[in-house]
Amino acid sequence: MSMNTATGFRSAELTHQLAKKIQESTTQPWHIMEICGGQTHAILQYGLDQLLPPEITLIHGPGCPVCVTSLEAIEYALQISRQPDVIFTSFGDMLRVPGARASLFNTRAEGADIRVVYSPLDAVKLARNTPDKQVVFFAIGFETTAPSIAASILHAEQNKVSNFSILPANVLVPPAMHAILRNPDNRVQAFLAAGHVCAVMGYWEYEPIAASYRVPIVVTGFEPADLLQGILMAVRQLEAGRCEVENAYPRAVAREGNPTAQRLINQVFEPVDRQWRGIGLIPLSGLGLRQRYQVFNALNRFPLAQEATEEPGLCIAGQVLRGVALPSQCPAFGRECTPASPLGAPMVSSEGACAAYYRYKRVIA
Repeated sequence: MSMNTATGFRSAELTHQLAKKIQESTTQPWHIMEICGGQTHAILQYGLDQLLPPEITLIHGPGCPVCVTSLEAIEYALQISRQPDVIFTSFGDMLRVPGARASLFNTRAEGADIRVVYSPLDAVKLARNTPDKQVVFFAIGFETTAPSIAASILHAEQNKVSNFSILPANVLVPPAMHAILRNPDNRVQAFLAAGHVCAVMGYWEYEPIAASYRVPIVVTGFEPADLLQGILMAVRQLEAGRCEVENAYPRAVAREGNPTAQRLINQVFEPVDRQWRGIGLIPLSGLGLRQRYQVFNALNRFPLAQEATEEPGLCIAGQVLRGVALPSQCPAFGRECTPASPLGAPMVSSEGACAAYYRYKRVIA
C-alpha cells in the first residue's frame, strides 16, 4: 500500500506492527502528552490508546486554540459584536464557546451581526465591500493561523481598507510547554509535538526545552501510523534516558519550518503576555500587533469595559487543559455538559478533549 496517501498511514497492518514495537520497547510506566487537540481526536477515533501497553499513559494537552482562548478575550468579542455598525467575523468553532454569561452564538441570536468566515482575508474582502461598517476578525489560533492573519493585515494596509481590524488572541506553543513543565502537578515525561505547528515554525524552538527539562519531544503527524511512530520514538528515548527533539513527520516538517511564514508573523506581530483559559497568564505566550500595525487593533477602536469573569463551578476544563484530569473525571461530563449544552470550551471545539471523549468513548464519570 502506498505511503504517499493518508490511507497508507491508516493501514491496520502497519498500525498493529507499530503497536507491537511499542509494547516490546516499554519496560516501565511513562506519561506522554500529545499537545494538539487534533491528535487527541485521532487517538480516540482510531482507538490507538487501547493498543498501547498499560504502562503508557497519554495525557491530553492544551493544543486546542478554541479551548484556550481566554474568557477575557471572549468578553471583549461579545462587547465589540454588540457595537453599532459592526460586523464581527470569526472561525465557526468560536461561536458556541461559552463566555462568562453568553456566547457569540447567543449574541447573534439577539441581533448582532456575527458571521463565520473561513479565512481572515474573507473578512478583509467583506470590509472592502461594506465600507460603512467596521469589520472585526477574531484572531484566534496557534502559530498555524498567524501567517494568514498577518497577511490579512498587510493586505488591508496595502489596499487602504481602514474599516478592518482584528481582536488579537493568537497563542504560542513553546511558552505553554514551559508552563506545563513548571507546574507542580506536572506528570509529563515526553511530548508529541503538533506537526502542523512545526510545519510553520520548525522544531528548533523545542530543542532548548528538551535540554532544559530533560524531556523527549517528537514531532508527530495525525494519522494512526504517524502517532504510533511518534509514541514509539518517545518511548525509546525515555527507555534509553535520552532527551532530544526528533522528527517523526519528515514528509511535512523540516527543522527550520517555513521561513516565509515566519517572516510574515515577525513583521506584523511580537510576543506579548497572554491569558490562557483554564491555565492563566503565561508570559510572552501570545502574539500582539507591533506598534506600526496597532491601527488594526480592535481593542483601540471601541469603548470596552474589563469585566470580571469566572468559569462555571462544575466545570474542570482548566484541569483537563493542564493534563491534570481526564474529561470523564469531570462531575458535569455527559450530564450538565454535553456538545449540545457545553459548560466549557473543550466540549465545544472539534479539537477539544471533552468533545473527543464524548464522541468516541462516551465514558460517564
